Amino acid sequence: MKKSDANQRQSPSELISKRIAELEDWRGETLSRMRKLIKQADSDVVEEWKWMDVPVWSHDGIICTGESHKKVVKLTFAKGAFLKDPARLFNSSLDGNTRRAIDIHQGEEVDASAFKALVRQAVALNSSGKSKPSKKVRA
Repeated sequence: MKKSDANQRQSPSELISKRIAELEDWRGETLSRMRKLIKQADSDVVEEWKWMDVPVWSHDGIICTGESHKKVVKLTFAKGAFLKDPARLFNSSLDGNTRRAIDIHQGEEVDASAFKALVRQAVALNSSGKSKPSKKVRA
């Protein structure tokens, strides 16, 4: 049986839990903690498993993805450039026109309240049907 065949039989939530367990280090703990915060911020969030085995959290569109790399857990918000970030959680992918990311290194903590506020903003933006903020009309 191929790996992809086995994955097709598991729900996205099961696959995300499996990924977290496979990490067996700070990255798994971090991804688990951030997953919990996402679910607290939006009880209607949908967990998905896309592309090259990437955990994705959605609600009327993608909220964010969660990737684990050797030295960082990266949470990329699909429309992060359109979100207010007064706590300055976004620290990666800052040059793009749409996405923004939060890179979390070993030992770093993310402000839970500020993170949940970003998730709620992303859901509100997705639910509004707007992909970009409205532009002011020049006189």
